Amino acid sequence: MTQFCEVAVPVPLDKLFFYSVPPPLEIKPGMRVIVPFGARKLVGVVLRCGVQPEGIERKSIKPVQATMDEEPALSSELLRLGEWLAAYYQVPVGEALAALLPRNPAVRKTTKAVLTAQGERALHLSLQQKSFSKKASTDELALLSRLARRKGIRQESLRDSAPMLRKLERRGWIGWERTLEARSGPDPQEGAGGEVVPERGKGHELTRQQKEAFQSIQQAMETGKFAVLLLQGVTGSGKTEVYLRAMETALRRNRPVLMLVPEINLTPAMAELFTSRFGSRVALLHSGLGEAERAAQWQRVKAGRSDVVLGTRSAVLAPLDRPGLVIVDEEQDSSYKQDEAPRYNGRDVAILRAREAGATVILGSATPALETRYNAEQGKYQLLALEQRVQERPLAETTVVDMREEFAETGKAGFLSRRLQEEIARRLEQKEQSLILLNRRGYSAFVLCRSCGEAVQCNNCSIVLTHHRRIGRLLCHYCGFARPVPRKCPHCSSEHIYFVGEGSERIEETLHEHFPQARIGRLDRDTARGRGQAEVILSAFRNHELDILVGTQMIAKGHDIHRVTLVGVISADIGLARPDFRAAERTFQLLTQVAGRAGRGDLPGEVVIQTYYPDHYAIRAAAAQDYDLFYRQELRYRKLLHYPPFSVLANLVVKSPSAETALKLTGRLGRHLEALQKPGVRLLGPASAPIYRLKKDYRYQFLIKSSRRNTLREILVSCREFARRENFPAAALVIDVDPQSLS
Repeated sequence: MTQFCEVAVPVPLDKLFFYSVPPPLEIKPGMRVIVPFGARKLVGVVLRCGVQPEGIERKSIKPVQATMDEEPALSSELLRLGEWLAAYYQVPVGEALAALLPRNPAVRKTTKAVLTAQGERALHLSLQQKSFSKKASTDELALLSRLARRKGIRQESLRDSAPMLRKLERRGWIGWERTLEARSGPDPQEGAGGEVVPERGKGHELTRQQKEAFQSIQQAMETGKFAVLLLQGVTGSGKTEVYLRAMETALRRNRPVLMLVPEINLTPAMAELFTSRFGSRVALLHSGLGEAERAAQWQRVKAGRSDVVLGTRSAVLAPLDRPGLVIVDEEQDSSYKQDEAPRYNGRDVAILRAREAGATVILGSATPALETRYNAEQGKYQLLALEQRVQERPLAETTVVDMREEFAETGKAGFLSRRLQEEIARRLEQKEQSLILLNRRGYSAFVLCRSCGEAVQCNNCSIVLTHHRRIGRLLCHYCGFARPVPRKCPHCSSEHIYFVGEGSERIEETLHEHFPQARIGRLDRDTARGRGQAEVILSAFRNHELDILVGTQMIAKGHDIHRVTLVGVISADIGLARPDFRAAERTFQLLTQVAGRAGRGDLPGEVVIQTYYPDHYAIRAAAAQDYDLFYRQELRYRKLLHYPPFSVLANLVVKSPSAETALKLTGRLGRHLEALQKPGVRLLGPASAPIYRLKKDYRYQFLIKSSRRNTLREILVSCREFARRENFPAAALVIDVDPQSLS
């Protein structure tokens, strides 16, 4: 009797697909299989076996081409996680399951030369020595015979026969088949080491508050039940040492550990620290690894050879078997939110995985997300506080410079205030180090024409291009579009081009002008493009080969460099103008985090914050390093406007390469949403998205606020079904559940 299976394929379609299982293949749920999908071959994941298709002509069901695993790649736990991701974040299950697998599975794309029907006939007639209009030569006959015997030959194996292949292709005797084929993956045991001595690399003695926090974590772990603890500690209070002690406890109980960090550039320092404690038990998972290396690390975890996983957002999907401890460092960081399907939040998925495994979760932060702190106050999470720095080091003193007064007194619109210049000069004299933050890349914010007033915009997005002077280009930071710096205005041909605003590249140049003797480096997405380049720059700064490091938010968190005694912030209010209800929170968090880089050693630290809005509550609270002051003010604002934690949100974006199509689809969806109005639900929109055109798509959006999660989910399910019934293009409707940005 023919066997059938249901396969989830990574395509934007809300359905599973039936395939037959030809003997002698043996298939189990969780296995990866190569299946025909239209004219393509795709890698899918088997969800169910032994199912019987109903309402489908069985003769039309195609067979599985090959299996890629001897045993399931995804356990039943991970299959459930994939289905949860699909349901919660409203994406097809095939896309959700694809996120659980390494990007480079044990499969390769191949292009094969194959015989056509005409080629088979030519070969047959030639072998029979019968007449044929174009008889094959001896060499051609040999090649055609090889193709027939081997059912095709990979293109790279035929490089020496390229001229002959072109000749045979012109005759119609051969064709090209592009497909996927399984290949042997890395040895899961390769590179694995032995046990590590728990006392190796032991940290310092815990402070009283660290001991109390660690004891609370131990008690939670001993119960063997799910628990979430918020470890809120000021910068420099020793949260990392508490993490390490908790990890040792979990490993002694033979329970694996998962730890997430927000940025790739934080991973090397963390990896070095963790390896000193746990040796080869540590596996790294982040997008900075090469595909083969990442796949090898994934295999080690799956095989149980690594029971400590350290990584960025995607590491939360690692194939760990029942983790006992899950740690999310800097849990408030927006980089934990994936910006493409499935649009999951790594922190929230970490909590779900821990709940399923009966594990303890530690959420660590100096500036917790409002929702996280609110959950702690409501008793959903346990709050653990570290209010003092290690060795009772004081927090850095902070000075706020009002740049309006600076301009009034000096008559100059410079980027560096007199106070900041004086403090940098003093650090250089004392052989100390300075960090200078400006959270904007490039040289100038944008290019403006003084004659017509038009700014130079991206060809694909409705945003201005940023000037990058070192490479002589204007760049789009969303789609990557680039163009030369114009000598004349593209709109009116005027030569009166004006460069507006400043970026980190321009600040670096300005510092060189003011302090020619200083050794200055820069860390942003431009200087850290190459693999490992961020670590090269940070190592130079740690080793005091640089006096000043200029950078974007990449320099703001996680770095513990004891000779940094000055932090300067230029344009501290740069994020407050963003069209996002989290703008104030993001600004407060960034300023507090970067201020925490100063004075972490024996030398006291100082922070200079330059702003045009010194009275804004986010600026004042950050200057005072007062989380509670900011939290209370922001909470009142959120409650008044029904934003999280007092509601749950979803952002619906309708997009199309055609502005007219985008508008029509938006109108149809809008009428459907109006008919779904329920108590406790607020619908905002439709409106043009803040970035109306992005990557050549025109965009409109709806924001849905709901007092109940289940109600929101019902609305979203209805919208997806409506889009399917109305034949919306597959990529036309984008649903972002719990959005971190509304742009």
